[in-house]
Amino acid sequence: MDSVTLRKILRSLQSGRIDLDEAMEAVKHLPFEDLAFAKIDHHRQVRQGIPEVVFAEGKREEDVVSIGRAIFRRSGRLLVTKASAAIHSKLRIESAVFHPVSRVIAAGAERQRRGLILVVAAGTSDIPVAEEAAVTASFLGSRVETAYDVGVAGIHRLLSVKKSLFAARVVVVVAGMEGALPSVVGGLVDKPIVAVPTSVGYGTSLRGLTALFAMLNSCVPGIGVMNIDNGFGAGCLAHRINALGR
Repeated sequence: MDSVTLRKILRSLQSGRIDLDEAMEAVKHLPFEDLAFAKIDHHRQVRQGIPEVVFAEGKREEDVVSIGRAIFRRSGRLLVTKASAAIHSKLRIESAVFHPVSRVIAAGAERQRRGLILVVAAGTSDIPVAEEAAVTASFLGSRVETAYDVGVAGIHRLLSVKKSLFAARVVVVVAGMEGALPSVVGGLVDKPIVAVPTSVGYGTSLRGLTALFAMLNSCVPGIGVMNIDNGFGAGCLAHRINALGR
């Protein structure tokens, strides 16, 4: 449930179109619905502006399906991260789309896209994390463009998308290996940068720790750093910043 839906219920009650029992039925699962193995926070959209999102990895498929159906039933919206084609099939939600590269399931995305977020990936191996950020931000209502395989080993590739870099309100920069790309982008633009280290790289990349430390130690001001492989978190933060420009 979001603030728009809650306002409609309260106005209907105020005008007499529904009675008290009908209003109570509509909001009975606020603040949460108890499924015994999970407590679904239907109130989160009202509080935070972002609905509860299901992280599928590590959960039983049947539990993810039950949680997903309960969320969609109450709100008409659903986002599942680190999902699979099997979960998508078992959900049986007609409007749900499975994005195989990012492993995200989305249903009921915002129809109107605002502002502009540019999602940049250093290498092709970073694309799954970048796509998670892009799908998330788009689902929440931001207009998103992408520029992939523009890492520092061939800096001319990044310069070829400078028009989009300068036009965006927020730039999400996803990189593994040595994690240098956010610093380079940060040296070119005056926009907030959300940096995402990935676990891509050879031995001393330490499954993303090297990229994480490099981004945290950047000499460029105005860079916010997410956790390793956290494209979802980057998409949420970028959307919130983008929404401030409305």
